Amino acid sequence: MSCCNGSELQGLGSASPLLLQPLWDRLRAWEAFVQSPFFPVIFSITTYMAFCLPFVVLDVLYPWVPALRRYKIHPDFSPSARQLLPCLGHTLFQNAVFVFPATLLHWARSPALLPPRAPELPELGWHVALCLLLFDAEFFAWHLLHHRVPWLYRAFHKVHHQNSSSFALATQYMSVWELFSLGFFDMANLTLLGCHPLTVLIFHVINIWLSVEDHSGYDFPWSTHRLVPFGWYGGVAHHDLHHSQFNCNFAPYFTHWDKLLGTLRPARQGGPGGCPSDPGFTLEPEETRLGSFKVKAS
Repeated sequence: MSCCNGSELQGLGSASPLLLQPLWDRLRAWEAFVQSPFFPVIFSITTYMAFCLPFVVLDVLYPWVPALRRYKIHPDFSPSARQLLPCLGHTLFQNAVFVFPATLLHWARSPALLPPRAPELPELGWHVALCLLLFDAEFFAWHLLHHRVPWLYRAFHKVHHQNSSSFALATQYMSVWELFSLGFFDMANLTLLGCHPLTVLIFHVINIWLSVEDHSGYDFPWSTHRLVPFGWYGGVAHHDLHHSQFNCNFAPYFTHWDKLLGTLRPARQGGPGGCPSDPGFTLEPEETRLGSFKVKAS
């Protein structure tokens, strides 16, 4: 017994597993629930709603708190209940009708026990960073294609652009095809890299937060893009330009792919909202420009 304990302590002797092991042990105490088909959907919705809620509160308070105006991308816009509630209902409906059955099917085909050990901290950090970069590249290609091919835009991606001024609850307002496409990229990368289940959870938390922040409509001094140096990360003002102008900033997070393909339009920092740096650029309210194509927005 003492030999076994000694070998276990030796295996856990490095600092990084010891940092994550208590957290992982707490999760494993709920293994039956964590391994059930209900957990992924409940975890995803709970995390999404928790990240959306502060921005919804800000949107409700916005008309009565003038100080918020300096942080609003579009100072004259605040989503109404008639915009917020359909987005909320849309998200709950899709998770119940489409995501949960897919999760149930995956659970029935490949149940697996949770590993006893937590991942190494460097391994977790490397896997999360690599998954973000891969997801960013995959979604950039998918996104650009759906804007350059009018049929794809009208059939699948137009739903997400119904709100030209973004707000947090509009993050997951998308077609079923787009929802499953992003979910496929997400899970394919995690599976390909053989990520630890704890890494999977942490990646999902980070990915959901970045998505919600990008659509929140608020640009704070502590927003993620202000914490990443050299303009590598676009952020909320960067993504808002895509929603208002359609033909730029196709990558969800980072800026390198848009720079390489010439689709980057920098957002002006410091002013109210992410206004375009090119004063000669004008919007086309009745048409959506998709690369060299133009299609009617209705």
